[in-house]
Amino acid sequence: MSYSWIMMQKSIFIICLLAFVLIISSCKDEEKKAETLSNTQLKEIIAIHDEVMPKMSRFGKLVSELSSKEDSTEMGLKYREAREDLQTAHKAMMDWMKDFGNKFHYEEIHKGKALSEEKQKLLDAEEKKIKEVADAINSSLEKAENLLK
Repeated sequence: MSYSWIMMQKSIFIICLLAFVLIISSCKDEEKKAETLSNTQLKEIIAIHDEVMPKMSRFGKLVSELSSKEDSTEMGLKYREAREDLQTAHKAMMDWMKDFGNKFHYEEIHKGKALSEEKQKLLDAEEKKIKEVADAINSSLEKAENLLK
């Protein structure tokens, strides 16, 4: 065997080794990117929840006030509709929290534990749901408070 043949074999080996290392590191980068995106999306979902959850403390008082004004008149029916909207929004939040808690574990939500591929797919649906719940809470509160002014 000649010296040039051995050098060529070493060069091929080194090139293959470098290509392998690049492929492996690229795969890890993609995994980290996907994990970062899912963690970011999870944090956004929790942030939406945390933004509207404190507003729900006003629901009980508003429901009572609206209930006391309900009757068969046109205005009384508006009070009933506003009360029902509040109750629907409240139920939507409670249902969402229960469902979300059943789908995602504490470590995933608060500790940044990596999500399975299936759970990553659920994030888009959960983000859409919590945005709808937040809209229902905000609009029902606004409607009730404006009606009671």
